[in-house]
Amino acid sequence: MTQFNTLGLSETTLAALSAKGYTNATPIQAQSIPALLEGRDLLGIAQTGTGKTAAFMLPSIERLVASNKRAQPRGCRMLVLAPTRELASQIAQSARDYSKGTKLSVATVFGGTSIHKNKTDLARGVDIIVATPGRLVDLIEQSYAILLGIEILVLDEADQMMDLGFIHALKRIVRELPSKRQTLFFSATMPKSIRDLATQFIKDPVEVKVTPVATTAERVEQFVTFVNQAEKQSLLTIALRDESIDRALIFTRTKHGADRVVKLLAASGVASNAIHGNKSQPQRERALGEFKSGKVKVLIATDIAARGIDVSGVSHVFNFELPNVPDQYVHRIGRTARAGATGIAISYCADDERPYLRDIEKLIRQKVAIQPLPEDFLAESARIKSSRGPVPVSRDEMNGRNGRTMQDRNAHHRAAQRDRGPRANPTGERRETLGTAAPRAAEGAGDKPRFYGPRKKKFTPRPAGAGGGQRSGGNGGQGQRRG
Repeated sequence: MTQFNTLGLSETTLAALSAKGYTNATPIQAQSIPALLEGRDLLGIAQTGTGKTAAFMLPSIERLVASNKRAQPRGCRMLVLAPTRELASQIAQSARDYSKGTKLSVATVFGGTSIHKNKTDLARGVDIIVATPGRLVDLIEQSYAILLGIEILVLDEADQMMDLGFIHALKRIVRELPSKRQTLFFSATMPKSIRDLATQFIKDPVEVKVTPVATTAERVEQFVTFVNQAEKQSLLTIALRDESIDRALIFTRTKHGADRVVKLLAASGVASNAIHGNKSQPQRERALGEFKSGKVKVLIATDIAARGIDVSGVSHVFNFELPNVPDQYVHRIGRTARAGATGIAISYCADDERPYLRDIEKLIRQKVAIQPLPEDFLAESARIKSSRGPVPVSRDEMNGRNGRTMQDRNAHHRAAQRDRGPRANPTGERRETLGTAAPRAAEGAGDKPRFYGPRKKKFTPRPAGAGGGQRSGGNGGQGQRRG
């Protein structure tokens, strides 16, 4: 195993690593650090949890310190782009930890926080900026971010940024950068579309490949239980009573599904938090902080929000809903069994999710072991049904299940309403509604078009002699106002 002190890092960096208890480098760190210290571009294929943040941050800090330049106002020297706020926050914290003993400044730029603070940070210049593409483009468009002084560009989890639709934002940002720079490109997968994107940003790169996405962690025990969708709560409640669970991460496909699981567990007396895109940044930080500290041992997350969650001690991962993208399964279960530990991944599969399971097994090249229903499952299911009524399914969640948008679902309702109003009834045909028509006031009362405009205000003449503002009728009909 390679030790950090053999990779050419400075004593200051080694001291920062020692303070965090790190002495041995992971494979991606051992392969990447020497090449990056030489200033080479890099194409890295690595999953989360392989140590890639330190792989690019350690040599980058070394190069920034060695160049000894000053960040220009409204600019930075190193830019790291990440797909989610959580991952950006995690990378920024690692940068602060690894740069202890130096004078490098670190700031984050992402949505859900005050843009005024971002403007203030950039106004004086920052050495390292960790950003999500959307917020950074906003600052560029407002001329609060000038990126001509960047020495190092890092694109982390580029495949996820493409999935989230950041491709145009990435190209917009890169247009603002100097051509002479060091570029590091990391992705968990490397299909042709991602490789084609990488070639637009990097030049003559060193390629490093660690743990292909189709290989699941060997220390993770994987199980699947077949159960109806409506009875998954009973199964999850029984499982979470197991005292061997230190921390459990539960995945759903939708944001509304995550909130619904929180309510279901609360009804059974299980405390949990949810983290997803609809949560504000303070809410997400609080939920993640309580999960890390152990105050709440159950966290429900969507796939996108879970990117960047790096919490040690996650003993169990539950797939409350199987992902419809097989690669996401690998990312999910990779949240456990970190740093040499073991973990358990349990999936709940409804009948309509069996095709997803087949795709997952094809990707990971193995069958997932079947776990039978527990003995007290029926009793727990009956208890839950008797203790409360069914939890209503939101319209947005139902649309997420059947894949139809609300606009498509209600299109026929809108079409049926287009003939309403007076313009759609030029002949004045009377419409009978609610079963029984009201009696007409007179014969032929409905033969003329009906006017639906505002009712005219009835004028009532003021009686003579009322008030000091009354006009007199003399002088040839010309009213004269009295004092």
